[in-house]
Amino acid sequence: MMSYDFGPRHPLKPIRLARTVTLLKSLVSDVEFIDPGFATDQDILTAHSEEYLDFVRTVGDGAASKEDLFRFGFGSVDTPPFSGIYEASLGYCGGAVQAAQQLNAGAQLAFNISGGLHHAQGEWASGFCVFNDPAISLALMKKKFKKLLYVDIDLHHGDGVQAIFQDDPDVVTLSIHESGKTLYPGTGFVEETGAGGTVVNLPMEAHTTGDVWLWAFAEVFPLVIDSFQPQAIVLQMGCDAHFNDPLGHLRVSVQEWMSAVRIVKETGLPILACGGGGYELSNVPRMWAGAVMTLSGLEVPADAPKEIPSEWGVDKLFDPEPLERGHGLGYAQEVVSFWQTKLS
Repeated sequence: MMSYDFGPRHPLKPIRLARTVTLLKSLVSDVEFIDPGFATDQDILTAHSEEYLDFVRTVGDGAASKEDLFRFGFGSVDTPPFSGIYEASLGYCGGAVQAAQQLNAGAQLAFNISGGLHHAQGEWASGFCVFNDPAISLALMKKKFKKLLYVDIDLHHGDGVQAIFQDDPDVVTLSIHESGKTLYPGTGFVEETGAGGTVVNLPMEAHTTGDVWLWAFAEVFPLVIDSFQPQAIVLQMGCDAHFNDPLGHLRVSVQEWMSAVRIVKETGLPILACGGGGYELSNVPRMWAGAVMTLSGLEVPADAPKEIPSEWGVDKLFDPEPLERGHGLGYAQEVVSFWQTKLS
């Protein structure tokens, strides 16, 4: 998983995962980390085409043509190929498989913190994502659960998961994100409703503050639960909606983001939680560690343990209370009203 690395100048840095693990070990004395092994090609084929899988298997050797690199999504600086990319991708997907198998066997909660790569499409890579591990988890969980809900609180629209399942009446995708008008991938508008209304998007205007973001989520999420009545949830916990993340323009605090995680937990449904975006290294460990503890029913302390290096910038697990409120409320009200009408 740590070898899934596009290089030192790329914003997706594997060290964020290592620091999360270290912080969790310091916060929770009996936390257990399980090596899930690798996903198999058959696992990958639950969400991706065989032609694409065959290409990823060899793209790291540097022999692919420029035409094929662009065709399969590896021709940009966002998702460049690197040596060992196939094996590294099977690594984080191994977490998706193991977590899904745990829920299928009766567990109420499982984590794949290294995952959450929600932009990968069925036949090409996109947005730092080679294989779509949340989609693989959902596909495997369909063996046990008749109705599934995918919840995405990442800064960016969960376009890959939506595309893979938009024609599946048994999987609803709910994504709250910065509007595609101002941010990659340029999708995720309310008009995208999928087969039978199984796609629910909550686009927020750039500079929307966390109080408005959380209000919109808290208003629509229960409507989706009541309307669809899922039996289990896959939660993508991208933490790049935070106000100081370098890739976006939302203004969400740690505690507001954590409140959304708590709302999902309070359904009492089985949850598979995976990682996602997050590009400010002082945010990711404290937000993921706090989310894991919240979902596990553990109290999140205000301060990180003293053994955590001060240079990590995670000494306080929560932010000061935000001074700005109410930005983006007008458009958020329109979005919420759309879904209140559609889901009532």
